[in-house]
Amino acid sequence: MRSVRQSNPRAMGALASRPSKVSRTQTKPAKHPLKSKLIFVLGGARSGKSSFALQQGKAQSPRAFLATAEALDSEMAVRIRKHKRSRGQGWTTFEVPIQLTEWFAADGANYPSVVVDCLTLWLNNLLRDKVRPRQVPSHVQKLLKAIQDCPSQVVMVSNELGLGLVPGDAVSREFRDVAGRMNQLIAAEADEVYFLVSGLPLRLK
Repeated sequence: MRSVRQSNPRAMGALASRPSKVSRTQTKPAKHPLKSKLIFVLGGARSGKSSFALQQGKAQSPRAFLATAEALDSEMAVRIRKHKRSRGQGWTTFEVPIQLTEWFAADGANYPSVVVDCLTLWLNNLLRDKVRPRQVPSHVQKLLKAIQDCPSQVVMVSNELGLGLVPGDAVSREFRDVAGRMNQLIAAEADEVYFLVSGLPLRLK
Protein backbone atom coordinates (compact mmCIF):
# COMPACT_ATOMS: atom_id res chain seq x y z
CA MET A 1 0.00 0.00 0.00
CA ARG A 2 1.15 3.56 -0.65
CA SER A 3 2.03 5.90 2.16
CA VAL A 4 0.44 9.19 3.14
CA ARG A 5 2.81 12.11 2.83
CA GLN A 6 2.43 15.72 3.90
CA SER A 7 3.75 18.07 1.25
CA ASN A 8 6.45 20.65 1.93
CA PRO A 9 4.64 24.01 1.87
CA ARG A 10 7.56 25.65 -0.04
CA ALA A 11 8.16 23.00 -2.64
CA MET A 12 6.42 19.88 -3.86
CA GLY A 13 7.83 16.93 -1.93
CA ALA A 14 8.77 13.69 -3.57
CA LEU A 15 6.15 10.98 -3.43
CA ALA A 16 6.72 8.22 -0.92
CA SER A 17 8.68 5.34 -2.41
CA ARG A 18 8.07 2.72 0.26
CA PRO A 19 5.18 1.83 2.57
CA SER A 20 5.00 3.49 5.94
CA LYS A 21 2.45 4.13 8.66
CA VAL A 22 -0.14 6.83 8.16
CA SER A 23 1.32 10.10 9.41
CA ARG A 24 -0.23 11.76 12.45
CA THR A 25 -0.14 15.50 13.02
CA GLN A 26 1.11 16.81 16.33
CA THR A 27 -1.46 19.57 16.67
CA LYS A 28 -4.47 19.19 18.92
CA PRO A 29 -7.84 18.68 17.23
CA ALA A 30 -9.45 21.98 16.35
CA LYS A 31 -12.73 22.95 17.99
CA HIS A 32 -15.50 22.73 15.44
CA PRO A 33 -19.03 21.30 15.06
CA LEU A 34 -19.38 17.62 15.96
CA LYS A 35 -21.49 16.76 12.93
CA SER A 36 -19.78 15.84 9.68
CA LYS A 37 -20.86 17.29 6.35
CA LEU A 38 -20.10 15.75 2.96
CA ILE A 39 -20.19 17.80 -0.25
CA PHE A 40 -19.77 15.85 -3.49
CA VAL A 41 -18.61 17.70 -6.62
CA LEU A 42 -18.84 16.05 -10.05
CA GLY A 43 -17.88 17.22 -13.52
CA GLY A 44 -15.95 16.50 -16.66
CA ALA A 45 -12.40 17.49 -17.50
CA ARG A 46 -11.79 21.25 -17.14
CA SER A 47 -15.36 21.78 -15.96
CA GLY A 48 -14.27 23.92 -13.00
CA LYS A 49 -15.01 21.27 -10.36
CA SER A 50 -11.67 21.61 -8.54
CA SER A 51 -11.93 25.40 -8.26
CA PHE A 52 -15.50 25.09 -7.02
CA ALA A 53 -14.45 22.50 -4.43
CA LEU A 54 -11.70 24.80 -3.13
CA GLN A 55 -14.18 27.65 -2.77
CA GLN A 56 -16.46 25.39 -0.72
CA GLY A 57 -13.53 24.34 1.44
CA LYS A 58 -12.36 27.87 2.33
CA ALA A 59 -15.16 28.49 4.80
CA GLN A 60 -13.22 27.06 7.75
CA SER A 61 -9.64 26.53 8.86
CA PRO A 62 -7.29 24.83 9.34
CA ARG A 63 -7.80 23.27 5.95
CA ALA A 64 -6.41 20.05 4.51
CA PHE A 65 -6.08 19.15 0.84
CA LEU A 66 -5.79 15.43 0.08
CA ALA A 67 -4.17 14.91 -3.33
CA THR A 68 -4.56 11.46 -4.90
CA ALA A 69 -2.46 12.20 -8.01
CA GLU A 70 1.05 10.80 -8.36
CA ALA A 71 3.85 12.34 -10.41
CA LEU A 72 4.52 9.23 -12.47
CA ASP A 73 5.82 11.29 -15.41
CA SER A 74 7.05 14.82 -16.06
CA GLU A 75 3.74 16.01 -17.51
CA MET A 76 1.84 14.94 -14.39
CA ALA A 77 4.50 16.52 -12.17
CA VAL A 78 3.92 19.86 -13.93
CA ARG A 79 0.15 19.49 -13.48
CA ILE A 80 0.57 18.81 -9.77
CA ARG A 81 2.75 21.89 -9.31
CA LYS A 82 0.22 24.08 -11.14
CA HIS A 83 -2.65 22.74 -9.04
CA LYS A 84 -0.72 23.38 -5.85
CA ARG A 85 0.09 26.98 -6.82
CA SER A 86 -3.54 27.62 -7.73
CA ARG A 87 -4.71 26.60 -4.23
CA GLY A 88 -2.88 29.53 -2.66
CA GLN A 89 -2.06 29.89 1.02
CA GLY A 90 -3.86 28.31 3.93
CA TRP A 91 -3.90 24.68 2.82
CA THR A 92 -1.94 21.81 4.34
CA THR A 93 -1.40 19.33 1.51
CA PHE A 94 -1.23 15.58 2.01
CA GLU A 95 -0.33 13.20 -0.81
CA VAL A 96 -2.69 10.26 -0.34
CA PRO A 97 -2.84 8.11 -3.47
CA ILE A 98 -4.65 5.21 -1.77
CA GLN A 99 -5.01 5.46 2.02
CA LEU A 100 -7.83 7.99 2.28
CA THR A 101 -9.70 5.93 4.87
CA GLU A 102 -6.60 5.64 7.04
CA TRP A 103 -5.92 9.38 6.77
CA PHE A 104 -9.41 10.31 7.99
CA ALA A 105 -9.11 7.85 10.89
CA ALA A 106 -5.72 9.27 11.91
CA ASP A 107 -5.90 13.00 11.09
CA GLY A 108 -9.42 13.89 9.98
CA ALA A 109 -10.51 15.31 13.34
CA ASN A 110 -7.68 17.87 13.18
CA TYR A 111 -9.12 19.68 10.17
CA PRO A 112 -12.62 21.20 10.11
CA SER A 113 -12.31 21.58 6.33
CA VAL A 114 -11.00 18.86 3.99
CA VAL A 115 -10.94 18.70 0.19
CA VAL A 116 -10.26 15.38 -1.57
CA ASP A 117 -9.23 15.71 -5.23
CA CYS A 118 -9.90 13.41 -6.88
CA LEU A 119 -11.74 10.13 -6.36
CA THR A 120 -11.31 9.00 -9.96
CA LEU A 121 -7.54 8.85 -9.49
CA TRP A 122 -8.04 7.16 -6.11
CA LEU A 123 -10.10 4.49 -7.87
CA ASN A 124 -7.41 4.08 -10.52
CA ASN A 125 -4.78 3.68 -7.79
CA LEU A 126 -6.89 1.08 -5.98
CA LEU A 127 -7.30 -1.01 -9.11
CA ARG A 128 -3.60 -0.68 -9.89
CA ASP A 129 -2.92 -1.87 -6.34
CA LYS A 130 -4.69 -5.16 -7.18
CA VAL A 131 -8.08 -4.29 -5.69
CA ARG A 132 -10.71 -6.14 -7.73
CA PRO A 133 -13.59 -4.14 -9.23
CA ARG A 134 -16.13 -6.08 -7.15
CA GLN A 135 -14.24 -5.04 -3.99
CA VAL A 136 -14.45 -1.31 -4.73
CA PRO A 137 -17.89 -0.75 -3.10
CA SER A 138 -16.52 -2.12 0.17
CA HIS A 139 -13.59 0.33 0.05
CA VAL A 140 -15.99 3.19 -0.71
CA GLN A 141 -18.25 2.27 2.22
CA LYS A 142 -15.26 2.16 4.59
CA LEU A 143 -14.16 5.58 3.37
CA LEU A 144 -17.66 7.02 3.88
CA LYS A 145 -17.81 5.58 7.41
CA ALA A 146 -14.44 7.19 8.26
CA ILE A 147 -15.69 10.54 6.95
CA GLN A 148 -18.94 10.29 8.91
CA ASP A 149 -16.90 9.77 12.08
CA CYS A 150 -15.01 13.05 11.53
CA PRO A 151 -16.48 16.36 12.77
CA SER A 152 -15.48 18.06 9.53
CA GLN A 153 -16.80 19.44 6.28
CA VAL A 154 -15.42 17.20 3.55
CA VAL A 155 -15.57 18.16 -0.12
CA MET A 156 -14.91 15.26 -2.49
CA VAL A 157 -14.24 15.70 -6.22
CA SER A 158 -14.87 13.08 -8.87
CA ASN A 159 -15.15 12.85 -12.65
CA GLU A 160 -18.36 12.04 -14.48
CA LEU A 161 -17.20 9.56 -17.13
CA GLY A 162 -20.52 8.39 -18.50
CA LEU A 163 -21.51 11.28 -20.77
CA GLY A 164 -19.22 10.58 -23.71
CA LEU A 165 -18.94 7.79 -26.24
CA VAL A 166 -18.84 4.19 -25.06
CA PRO A 167 -15.13 3.27 -24.71
CA GLY A 168 -13.79 1.00 -27.42
CA ASP A 169 -12.05 -1.52 -25.16
CA ALA A 170 -13.25 -3.73 -22.31
CA VAL A 171 -10.82 -2.39 -19.69
CA SER A 172 -11.94 1.21 -20.21
CA ARG A 173 -15.61 0.22 -20.20
CA GLU A 174 -15.16 -1.62 -16.91
CA PHE A 175 -13.40 1.37 -15.34
CA ARG A 176 -16.19 3.69 -16.47
CA ASP A 177 -18.79 1.37 -14.97
CA VAL A 178 -16.95 0.97 -11.64
CA ALA A 179 -16.45 4.75 -11.43
CA GLY A 180 -20.15 5.32 -12.05
CA ARG A 181 -21.13 2.94 -9.26
CA MET A 182 -18.61 4.59 -6.92
CA ASN A 183 -20.08 8.01 -7.66
CA GLN A 184 -23.61 6.74 -6.99
CA LEU A 185 -22.62 5.37 -3.57
CA ILE A 186 -21.01 8.66 -2.55
CA ALA A 187 -23.83 10.83 -3.92
CA ALA A 188 -26.38 8.79 -1.96
CA GLU A 189 -24.60 9.60 1.32
CA ALA A 190 -23.61 13.20 0.54
CA ASP A 191 -25.39 16.14 2.13
CA GLU A 192 -24.92 18.23 -1.02
CA VAL A 193 -24.13 17.20 -4.61
CA TYR A 194 -23.06 19.58 -7.39
CA PHE A 195 -22.47 19.02 -11.10
CA LEU A 196 -20.13 21.47 -12.88
CA VAL A 197 -20.54 22.44 -16.53
CA SER A 198 -18.29 25.12 -18.07
CA GLY A 199 -17.49 26.50 -14.64
CA LEU A 200 -21.16 26.75 -13.62
CA PRO A 201 -22.42 24.66 -10.68
CA LEU A 202 -25.76 22.88 -10.80
CA ARG A 203 -26.96 21.67 -7.42
CA LEU A 204 -28.42 18.16 -7.67
CA LYS A 205 -29.02 17.53 -3.98
